Amino acid sequence: MVANRGEIAIRVLRAASELRLRTVAIFTYEDRYSLHRYKADEAYQIGKDDDPLKPYLDIEEILRVAKQNGVEAIHPGYGFLSENVHFARRCREEGIIFIGPTPETMERLGDKVGSGWRWSRYARGA
Repeated sequence: MVANRGEIAIRVLRAASELRLRTVAIFTYEDRYSLHRYKADEAYQIGKDDDPLKPYLDIEEILRVAKQNGVEAIHPGYGFLSENVHFARRCREEGIIFIGPTPETMERLGDKVGSGWRWSRYARGA
């Protein structure tokens, strides 16, 4: 499943199709005619008809649709849920592969000291 919309969803769906993987898209009512919906083998509407973007952030609804339709992995694209630790963790809890960094890696990267990033060279103006 691609938990995103637009060009990024199309690119992920195209790559998955080339690998002969079954593809699933989600879309909002606003995106019902968007190309990414038609590039997937299956597509499911999420959210209410008057809510164009917020449903792409609804972790529980996305997971419900994924589980209901036998999705094994979710690619978040970029933006929306791509750096959401809670989403990556919920995918793991539901037995769905999150295509991206582990929740632990995301947490470390949010902490510049813990991630090993070296600021000292830049702080000195070198």
